[in-house]
Amino acid sequence: MSQKKKTKPQNNKNMSKKAKKQSTSDRVWTVIMIIVCVALIGLAIYAVLPEKTPENPKVEAPKFDELSENQYYFATIEVYDYGTIKVQLDHKEAPITVANFVKLAKDNFYEGLTFHRIMEGFMMQGGRTSIPEKMPEAIVGEFSSNGYENNISHKRGVISMARSGNNNDSASSQFFIMHKTNTNLDGYYAAFGYVVEGLDVVDMICENAEPTDDNGTIDQLNQPVIENITISIETVS
Repeated sequence: MSQKKKTKPQNNKNMSKKAKKQSTSDRVWTVIMIIVCVALIGLAIYAVLPEKTPENPKVEAPKFDELSENQYYFATIEVYDYGTIKVQLDHKEAPITVANFVKLAKDNFYEGLTFHRIMEGFMMQGGRTSIPEKMPEAIVGEFSSNGYENNISHKRGVISMARSGNNNDSASSQFFIMHKTNTNLDGYYAAFGYVVEGLDVVDMICENAEPTDDNGTIDQLNQPVIENITISIETVS
């Protein structure tokens, strides 16, 4: 009988090496493609994102071209049945606040408004409007905890801006005058001037007040009325 010729077996070892090499190459290309895809997606997302602005950017202080070096604004607050309170406004310490207050006063915004919150031994607060269309825009809070230097301390007779408790930049028209000193407010509220005449009027208003609650709320019929606030410019030596 004739014997069949045996065929030489293939080299399994070499085939195994080729397979491993191919598998490694496939994995490398897969990783590269994933990286490229992620990068392209990231670029696409970045392209549609709005440009990021700095958090709480500083507001530029207004210029007071009508004031000379030693001149200041003065606000004369006429309160019906009580008298007149004259306040020197400090535009050097709180320029944004002063500019806002002066504008509102010149526009007769405060005419007919009231002091609606009065706390004897603390302060008297006014300048609130109940007409939404008349509500002025809010301004930045010029005090240290909001990133603005303000060296006016909340001593007796100082005028300062009221605001919402949790919003540093919510002051608009409401202001308060200190009946007694309370430096705990320093750094948290924008003080912007000092009473120079009429502290006796402040005393009278605060001492005659009859709040309806512990927050100093005054019944509408008993709220002292602001007849007007006029602005003048005077030289201070």
